[in-house]
Amino acid sequence: MMFRAALCMLALLLSAHAWAGDAPVNAIAMHGAPKYTAGAKHLDYIDPSASKGGTLTQSVVGTFDTLNPFTLKGKPAQGLDYVYDRLAARVWDEPFTLYGLVAKQFIVPDDRSSITFILDEKAKFHDKTSITADDVKFTFEQLKQYGRPNMRRVYQLVKKITIENPRTIRFDLGQGYDRETVMILAMMPVLPKHDWAGRDFNSTTLQIPVGSGPYRIKNVGVGRKIEYERVKDDWAADNITRVGHNNFDKLVFDYYRDDAVALEAFKAHETDVRREFDSAKWQTAYNDTPSSVKKEAIPHGRPEWVKGFIFNLRRPPFDNPSVREALNLAFDADFVNQTLFRGEGKRITSIFPNTELAANMLPASLPRRDALVKANKLLEDAGYKVQQGKRVDVKTGKPLAFQILLAAAQDEKIALAFTGGLKKLGIEANVRTVDAAQFAGALASYDYDMVLHYWINTLSPGTEQMIYWGCDAAKTGGSKNYSGICTPEIDEAAKAISAATSRRQLIQSARNLDNLVMQANLFVPLFTIGLDYWAYWPNVAHPRQTPLYGQVLETWWAH
Repeated sequence: MMFRAALCMLALLLSAHAWAGDAPVNAIAMHGAPKYTAGAKHLDYIDPSASKGGTLTQSVVGTFDTLNPFTLKGKPAQGLDYVYDRLAARVWDEPFTLYGLVAKQFIVPDDRSSITFILDEKAKFHDKTSITADDVKFTFEQLKQYGRPNMRRVYQLVKKITIENPRTIRFDLGQGYDRETVMILAMMPVLPKHDWAGRDFNSTTLQIPVGSGPYRIKNVGVGRKIEYERVKDDWAADNITRVGHNNFDKLVFDYYRDDAVALEAFKAHETDVRREFDSAKWQTAYNDTPSSVKKEAIPHGRPEWVKGFIFNLRRPPFDNPSVREALNLAFDADFVNQTLFRGEGKRITSIFPNTELAANMLPASLPRRDALVKANKLLEDAGYKVQQGKRVDVKTGKPLAFQILLAAAQDEKIALAFTGGLKKLGIEANVRTVDAAQFAGALASYDYDMVLHYWINTLSPGTEQMIYWGCDAAKTGGSKNYSGICTPEIDEAAKAISAATSRRQLIQSARNLDNLVMQANLFVPLFTIGLDYWAYWPNVAHPRQTPLYGQVLETWWAH
C-alpha cells in the first residue's frame, strides 16, 4: 500500500512538473523574467492620455520601388512595418523581452527546443479574415526560402512544424539552435496566405498588401511619397504593446533627393519631426529654425551605432592586418572631432558603445606624429614604401590607392579629412558619393574598397552577431558582414553570444567578442554622442518618460 502511494505521489509530481514546463505564458524574456505581468494595462513609457488624430509627416532620403519588404529585391517603402503584425512584439524598456501579439500565448520548454504559438482568436487581417496557423506556416515557408539572410539562416533550424488546430502551431528545432532561436521565431510577421495566392513572393510589387497592423496603405506615389491611415477598428488596440501607440490618424513619408533638401523641408514645416544623426549639423544647421520648433538632445541607454570607414577584407590590400592598422592610425580623430563635431564626439572603442557590454580595452591613442611614424613602419614592413611621393607595393610597383564609398554628401567632409591623413603617408584615396539605390546595391554585393557605414546593436545581442562577423555571412550576398572578416576565433565568440543563459554570461561573451573584433581593425571608428537629437514642430508631442532604447516615435501624438 505504501509503495503504491509512493508511486501515485511520484506520478503526481511528474505530472505537475510536466504541466508547469508546458504552461502557456504571455511573454518571453531572453534572460530573466519579463517586466510586465499579464494584468498590466500599458507600458510605463507611454502617455495614457495621448490623444488620437492628426497627421505625422516625415522625410526619407532616396526612393522606393516595392511594397514587399521581405526579400532582397528592390527598395521597400518606408513605414511598411506598420502594416504587418508579428507573433510577438518587442518593448523598449527591457533589453530583450517579447509580449504576445498575434500569438496571445507561448509554450516554451526550459531547453527552448521548441515553441508553440497559441493565436489570439481576435487576430484579423485588414480584410476581416481571421489569422490562422496556416497563415503562420505559409509566412514561415516563404521567408525561409526568400527572406533576408538572417531570417533564412535562423528558420533553417526548424526541423518540424505541427499545426495542432487552426489557432495553435508548434515549431520544433533541430541541430544548431540556441536560446535566441525561439525569440527570432516569435518576431515573425504574419502574412495572409490568401493575399499571396498566385503571386511571386520573391519579387518587387506595388500591389497594396493586406496586413493586420495598426496602419494600412492609403496612397502610393511611387518613389516620391507613401501615406498610411490608422486602422480605426484595430483588433489589437487593447494589447499592452499597442495601448498609447499609433496615435496619428495618418502617417506620411515624403521622399527627398538628399538630406540637405529634407532639412530645408522640415524648416519650412513641410514635415513635422526630424531625428538628426549628424551631431555637427545639429550644432549649426538648426540655428535658423523658427523659434516655435522644439529641439531636444535626449539621453538614451542603448548601444550607439557602430559607424566607421569599413575595410573590405575581400580585396587587397585590406586583407593585410598591418595595412588596416596603419590606415586606422592615419585617421586624425582629435582634429576631426574638434573641427567637425566641436569636441563633443567620443571615439568609438567598442562594437557595443555606451553600454555595459563594451570591453573598452583598446590602447590609448598616440600623439599625431607618433601615430604617423608607427603607420609608416607598419606599411613598410608590409611591403609598401614611398617612392617619388607615392606609397607603392615594392613587389608590383602598383600604388596603394583605393576608393571610399559614401551614401550621403554630408559625409564628404569627414571622408576628405581622412584622405588628408592618408596623403601624408603617400596613399591616394578618392571619395565617391552615390544615391541610396546604388549604395544599397553596392552593400548587398560587397562592391567597394572601403565604405562609410554602420552596424546597429541592441542591449541583448544575439544571432545577428553571426551576420555581422561570421564566416558564412562573409560569403553571403546581402548579409551585414560588410568587412568580410572570417576567423575561427571571431566565429566562435559570435556564436557564444546567443548561447548565453544569463545576463552575466551574456556580458562576458559580448566583451570577449568585442575585444576580438576591435583588435582586428576591421574599420576606422568614428564617434558616438550618447544622445538622440530630435527637432519637432509644436503640433506634435511625446511622452515625458524615455525608455532604455530612447524615444519611441510610435508613442508620440498630435498636440
